[in-house]
Amino acid sequence: MAETNNRNGPTRRAVLESGAATGLLLATGVPAGAQQPASATAIAATPGPTMPVSLRINAQDFAVELDPRTTLLDTFRNHLGLTGSKKGCDHGQCGACTVLINGRRINSCLTLAVMHEGDEITTIEGLAEGGRLHPLQAAFVARDGFQCGYCTPGQICSAVGMLGEVKDGWPSHASADVAATVALTDAEIRERMSGNICRCAAYPNIVAAIRDAAGEA
Repeated sequence: MAETNNRNGPTRRAVLESGAATGLLLATGVPAGAQQPASATAIAATPGPTMPVSLRINAQDFAVELDPRTTLLDTFRNHLGLTGSKKGCDHGQCGACTVLINGRRINSCLTLAVMHEGDEITTIEGLAEGGRLHPLQAAFVARDGFQCGYCTPGQICSAVGMLGEVKDGWPSHASADVAATVALTDAEIRERMSGNICRCAAYPNIVAAIRDAAGEA
């Protein structure tokens, strides 16, 4: 029986515990404190079917056996040892996992690896050439465009893709005239990079680094 108080009836704690136990029983059919059957645990631990997947990443070919539900980000990090792309929110909201697919930037946590056979995939590890930093990487170093560095791979890959969009004449919500040549102002950079979050708030230095790299380009 529920714990009672001689003056006030059942205590608040007793009512809450009773309600939680009832909710568990209704939701799962298992009384509170009961152990799950061993067979249920075994079923939950059984891995799903896998399939061979061929990916071209940073100008190299990779063959990997994957559960078809594996994201591109988890493929990089857990199967190929490419840990430069970071898992931040895992919901496509922070941009830390941004990579380039055929030159276009994409959140690798929101796409499946099996969808990208035949695509040219570039991660942060593939931007430098012959030991020489990509201009954006060098600009981030020169401008101190990072603090903890966790978001930096996604910031740089996103900036590479963004500068390609500007070169192709894509306008943004900050563009004064969508029919005119895009002028890469600070406002344009901030708008176009708004999908990449820096929790250290190094935004002024990030904008400056991108502006420098764009000027060199």
